[in-house]
This record gives sequence, structure tokens and C-alpha cells, in this order.
Amino acid sequence: MAKLTAEELLFRKIEEKVKRAIFEYSLIANGDRILIGLSGGKDSLALVDLLGRRSKIYNPRFEVVVAHVVMTNIPYCSDAEYLKSCADEHGLPFIIHETSFDASTDTRKSPCFLCSWTRRKALFDIAKKHNCNKIALGHHQDDIIETLLMNITHQGAFGTMPPRLKMDKFDMEIIRPMCLVEEKELVRIAEWKGYRKQIKNCPYESGSSRSDMKEVLARLEAINPEARYSIWNSMSNVQQDYLPQKNK
Repeated sequence: MAKLTAEELLFRKIEEKVKRAIFEYSLIANGDRILIGLSGGKDSLALVDLLGRRSKIYNPRFEVVVAHVVMTNIPYCSDAEYLKSCADEHGLPFIIHETSFDASTDTRKSPCFLCSWTRRKALFDIAKKHNCNKIALGHHQDDIIETLLMNITHQGAFGTMPPRLKMDKFDMEIIRPMCLVEEKELVRIAEWKGYRKQIKNCPYESGSSRSDMKEVLARLEAINPEARYSIWNSMSNVQQDYLPQKNK
């Protein structure tokens, strides 16, 4: 048997992390039909690969549909044929959906929020139309930790994007199967597999504070190489008795 390359071993490690997330957080059950939101970035392309392969393993038994939402008022160009070929590689149905948003309709919300919400709503509509009961998004562990840091810093709230979120309003669940996968692992896999980066020139992207939180996380890991795991574990180890409690 040929010896596996470092990249092949890493991909297997990532697959094991996805498997662990599926079972630890009850992300997928027998009979699920899951819609993957494929943006065209490395994370969502990896998610198509990972769930496409996982759907061929019958524990649990589930189906996958892939959707790419085009935001017509953002100047970027998606290679639809390439994205379709990524779905075709695993025999998955592929859907393109066009929509847009008007940033002037709600000046209380940032354009990034409005764009994200419009995309999310489009995914809910597509999922319902194609009889999906869950939507899988390509957020990785760094995304989730950075969101936690953003909420603590800017919102005064201890919360983030959970691995599994039930959206009662839409009768739908959002799952994040790559919640235990580190971004640096996905960067290596993207290079190995040669994922094609989609062209995007978003006029609002520079206004995001996420890049600041990436630097904060990198600094914390420089102080303590295990910092990300401590932060991750802290979210399920909230010691309320040792936190300020307001009088009721």
C-alpha cells in the first residue's frame, strides 16, 4: 500500500473532525436532506468535498443539495461551471439563485449584515423549495471564535455561531459541520486540491472588524499556543457563580 502524503493525512484528519462534530453536536440524522450554501470560497468548497464524501457513508444516511447565491449588486464574478463541477464530482444537485439588497433601506444595519441576511433568507427559500430540512454553512473554528470575540468586544454579549441552530421561524436548522476544523488546515487543503478562488470586489468588506479579531486570536495563540482550545472549551464551561449577577 502506497504511503499517504502529508496532505492526504491532513484531509483524513479533517474528515475525522467533521465526523466528531456530527456526532458530538447531533448535526446530522438519518433521513436528513441538507442544503450546502456554496459561496465559492475555500471553506464552502471544502464543505462540499467533505459532506459529498460523507453522504456516501451510510451512517447516518442523508442527502445533499448544493446552492450558490449570486448577489447581483455586489461586483464579483462567479465561475458557475467550476462550482457546478465541484458538486458534480460527488453527484450532488447544483442550484444557482440570484438576489440583491438595497443598503439604503435600513441604515441601522451594516451592509455586511444586510448582505448576509439576504443570502441566508435566499438559502431558506431554496431549502424549502427542494425539501431540505437543514442548511450547512462553511464556518470553521476560527470563524466561531472570532465571532465570540467580536460579540464580547462590540456587543457586550457572550455568544457566537453555534454548531447547530434551530430556526423556528423558518422551520429549519443551520449546521456547521466544520466547527472543529482550523482555518489553517483548510488553507492547506485548498492549496492541495487547487480550489479556484472566485473574484470578489465587495465595497463594504473593508468595514468589517473580523480581520481585527483574526489578529487578536493570532496574538492570543502567540501568548498561549493552546488558547483557541481554551476559548472553545470555555463556551461549554460557563461558571455563572463566578460572574457578576445583577439583583432581580
